[in-house]
Parts: sequence; structure tokens; C-alpha cells
Amino acid sequence: MAGGFCADSELSEVLSKLWELDDNKCYPGEDYEIDLQGFVTSTRDCSRDFARKSLFKWVDEDKVFSRETYRTFHDLLDNYEMDVSEAEEVTWEERKENWNFLEAIMKTEVMKEAHRFLASKGVAPDDDDDFKKMLHDIWFKLFRRKGGRSQNSCSFEHVFVGEGRGDDFIGLHNWIQFYLQEKAGNIDYHGFFRRETVRDDEIIRLIAMQFDWRDQKSKPLCSCFIGSSPEFEIAAYTVCLLLDRDGKIDCKIGEYEVELTVHSFGWNRKLGSAFMSASRLH
Repeated sequence: MAGGFCADSELSEVLSKLWELDDNKCYPGEDYEIDLQGFVTSTRDCSRDFARKSLFKWVDEDKVFSRETYRTFHDLLDNYEMDVSEAEEVTWEERKENWNFLEAIMKTEVMKEAHRFLASKGVAPDDDDDFKKMLHDIWFKLFRRKGGRSQNSCSFEHVFVGEGRGDDFIGLHNWIQFYLQEKAGNIDYHGFFRRETVRDDEIIRLIAMQFDWRDQKSKPLCSCFIGSSPEFEIAAYTVCLLLDRDGKIDCKIGEYEVELTVHSFGWNRKLGSAFMSASRLH
């Protein structure tokens, strides 16, 4: 165990169980392949590019997006204004897509276990429909983020889609969105941080990297949990939020020593940000 690493035992137990139940997780060589290439060392300077190629060599889209939770997740990714200065307007079709996604993840063993656990702790309703409504309010209700003049963001947009603010790109801690934006030519991958990138049995899961967005905005440090399913990440961050695990928390997820960061937003339980990274206390 890494020196100084002190895992939250309750969180480690429940998140490890969710990870074990996640039969929708993806694997390298079967569902995708990545190429880490060169490593970066500065979290401030994004001017140097240590990767000539894309991070993702390929993703088997037919296989991955044939799964209901991935397919309905994919439908959500084009529903947002990228710049926080632009107000969000949610159409009827987008509302339908939000609920389709929630319906899909609620069928999974991961979300069933997360619901059971949270209800047992008295922080979530027992009724499935009431819990689904709670998830909707946490992840999809709009709020005003700094830099905007009106309701310009939501938890889902920041964590999974990403947003532009001034010269910076904020959020986007999801491997699927990273792949899709890289494929579209919007992301220029610059390389990875060696200390914060962890492999287990040659399966690289926790990766910290750097990229530019359309050669206009920079992301000096971005952490992703490669291969995790949408339902696992929604479940994990929801558990942390409702258990009031705000800030940086050490936890074990399976064999991985993880620093899980959750920043709540406002009084009505929104996620300002949430992401997983390798424990940096090496």
C-alpha cells in the first residue's frame, strides 16, 4: 500500500462492490486500445505536445454502443452549449433522453446496489421512481456556474461532457466523451502524467493526461477512469455526494488506490465537479 494512503473503509467497501458488479466495464484489446506515448510533467504549461498520435487507437463502437447504458449515455453528449457564457435550453427531446438514460442505468445491478445502500443509510428514498427523480435533480437540473449570467450548467455536463470557460477547458472526466471528441478532431492529446497513471495486470484504468480543445482552450490536468461504465460513475459520485464525502477522499476500488474528488455545489446537492484519479501519495 502506498505510504500515507488512508482509505475510507465504508466508501471503499461500497465502491468496490459496485465495481465488482459492473459487468458493463470495458477492457483493452476487446473494447478499446490506447497509446499513452510521451509523458508530461507540468500542470501549468500546455504549450508542449509529447504525443504525436491520439490517445485512443480504436474503440469498438458497434460493440460498446450496443449496450443500453452506453447508447443512452451517448445520446446525452450533444445536448449542451460548450461555453459557460451561453445559457442552456433543454428541449423536450433532451428531457426524454435524460429519462431514457436514467431508466437504463436503473436496470443495472450497479445502480440497484447503490440505491439499496443509500436507502439503508437513510439518504435516499426507498421507492425506485422517487430515487430516479433524485438522480435527475442531482445530475440534470440546471444551475448557474461562475462565468455565466444564467442557468448555464448541470452536474452531468461538467463531469461527463466538459465546458469551456475563458481560455480554459473545465470538467470532462469521462473516457467515452474523451474518445468521441478526440475522434472528431476537437481534442489534441498531449501526453500522460506518469505518477498519476496506474496499470494493474497491464490494464491501464486510472490515467492523468493533458490536452488542448480545438487549439483554443487548454486542460492542463485531466483524470479519467478508463473503461468504467456510465452507471458505475453515476453510482460512485452519487454515493459520495449523498454521504457528504466532499473534497478529496482516499478509497480502494477493487485493486486500485484511488483519490476520489467530489465538490458539492450550493445548498441543493449539486456536483460542481467529481472525478477519480490515482492516489498521488506514492
